[in-house]
Amino acid sequence: MTLSQQDAAQFAGRFDALAGNLGQALLDKPHPIRLALTALFAGGHLLLEDAPGTGKTALARAMAASIAGKHSRIQFTPDMLPSDITGVTMFNQQTGQWKFHEGPVFAQIVLADEINRASPKTQSALLEVMDEQQVTVSGETHPVGNPFMVIATQNPIEQAGTYPLPEAQLDRFLIKTSLGYPARAAMIEVLAGAAAPDRSRRLHPVLSTGDIGVLGGLAAQTHTDRAVLDYVAGLAEATRTDATVQLGVSTRGALGMVRCAQVWAVAQGRHFVLPDDVKALAGPVWEHRIVVDPDASFSGATAAAVIARALNTVAAPASGI
Repeated sequence: MTLSQQDAAQFAGRFDALAGNLGQALLDKPHPIRLALTALFAGGHLLLEDAPGTGKTALARAMAASIAGKHSRIQFTPDMLPSDITGVTMFNQQTGQWKFHEGPVFAQIVLADEINRASPKTQSALLEVMDEQQVTVSGETHPVGNPFMVIATQNPIEQAGTYPLPEAQLDRFLIKTSLGYPARAAMIEVLAGAAAPDRSRRLHPVLSTGDIGVLGGLAAQTHTDRAVLDYVAGLAEATRTDATVQLGVSTRGALGMVRCAQVWAVAQGRHFVLPDDVKALAGPVWEHRIVVDPDASFSGATAAAVIARALNTVAAPASGI
């Protein structure tokens, strides 16, 4: 079933309302907000690489408040155990039964703060829940519910005592972006409200958690022409055959691009995907998935340059309709 133009217009209106609500908490950040919402409606997860104090926690709290969902924050540390994230089964002496106590991962929006400070074993505890939306503890499976989104953060400055995310886990994040510091005009507005700096606490829901699933299903029906699919496949292949690349875009990455492009298109009121949607999302969706050859990186090669070459080399189709 293909999405109609009327449905696309309704989706765009609700998307804009949600983005506008988040914009009350994060001033002057329209593009990162739209990327975050694209990941949400596409059923994916978001990786933020930012310095402390740029609004990462506010984003997660604002998203949860805007969809009437539950928000939790996990501060990753080197001594954290997997059970600190997923939960633990404990014996209740009064009832004589084992009972599962949910961990902080049981929420609609989970902020995994400084995820690269945890050990690889603890980082891997997120893999199952990110992929399957469920947790297995003591042989029992516990669903975390829907929608479910992990917003993980990394500090690009402090690298001492950290464990870089392996490629397999990076590939599970649908989009990577950064919030950055606000422009001066927005900073003045923030400073003017210094008595209540966290604007996310004043937000009211504009959608429900059920609406997210329904709208996400609508976005998945956005028409994607085979020519556009061939364009995505060609770009992914170009990243894998680049002379400076050790690991290019995977099949999961190509599928993620299609899902994101569908949401990006319908959020603009279109019921079809254009090649320009793919171009606009190539960096946020693919850059973190590309591993540049170490020798080439010494010569200045970057993942961004690999994507730029692919976009210049692979011819875009004339139309996506």
